[in-house]
Amino acid sequence: MLKQQNISGQIPVVAVVGPTASGKTRLAVDLARRFDGEVISADSMQIYRYMDIGTAKASKEEQRGIPHHMLDFLDPGQPFSVAEYVEMAGNCAMEIAGRGKLPVVAGGTGLYVDSLLSNTVFYPIRTDPELRLSLQREGEMRGGEFLLAQLAQVDPELAAKLHPNNLGRVIRALEVYRLTGIPMSVHQREAKAHPSPYRCCYIGLDFSDRQILYQRVNLRVDQMLTDGLEEEVRSLTQRGFGATAAQAIGYKEFFPYWEGKCTLAETAEKIKLQSRRYAKRQLTWFRRRKETHWLYPDLDDYPTLLEKASAIVREELIVS
Repeated sequence: MLKQQNISGQIPVVAVVGPTASGKTRLAVDLARRFDGEVISADSMQIYRYMDIGTAKASKEEQRGIPHHMLDFLDPGQPFSVAEYVEMAGNCAMEIAGRGKLPVVAGGTGLYVDSLLSNTVFYPIRTDPELRLSLQREGEMRGGEFLLAQLAQVDPELAAKLHPNNLGRVIRALEVYRLTGIPMSVHQREAKAHPSPYRCCYIGLDFSDRQILYQRVNLRVDQMLTDGLEEEVRSLTQRGFGATAAQAIGYKEFFPYWEGKCTLAETAEKIKLQSRRYAKRQLTWFRRRKETHWLYPDLDDYPTLLEKASAIVREELIVS
């Protein structure tokens, strides 16, 4: 029996977080199997169709019969906000819990995880398709660093937290400022976080030896290339979704290669470098949450790791 049903009425949720290539999907699926749960993805790129290899989207084999939500439902190029994610994923969590099952949130997009589980309420801010298209074209021509520098002039607080590769958020922040005259960081501070309907058990994956994580990242990129990553990116651009691909690590690095500016080997190294940097940023984000229980795949074999994670879930969410 779930503790929340007796104590607070809150929905019990397990959140499996951590950097890319750390093993979140496998652990989330096994916890869902063990505790009769279903997985809710919290990945800002796995929402898109046709982007399977480069986003490390869980295959049917990897899902092992566990229902997965918030995957593969949007065409690339379609805008999707954090507010929309919170609404849709929140509905998934309530529906899963309503069937007596345990929602297991899994993913590496920290803003999605935190906004969902803290129940952040976003004030509606209109969009301007023409302005956004203009900013997207400017970003494609002059690069994310140029747009980030523009954002730093009007919203230095938010700009300091963003990476130039995160072009979607940079563009949205510029759009919000130009539409409202108020920096996005101010809007974010004023967003009201209502009492959360969730009682959360956070499990994080990290490595005591960071080089082992980086080796896993490198091996994953090698496997992606073997599995046909280049063909997936080419197909995506042929479908007319190049703007989305241009924002995603593992996709955007192919454009200079196709233009003859670098070799395929150099492209692979760029993907690995950007993926390692992304993993480091993910860890920095998730380390801020003090209640997270951290586990280390390089210190335990997987069966031991799973038993430790299961014990944490039982302690926090389950009445024996």
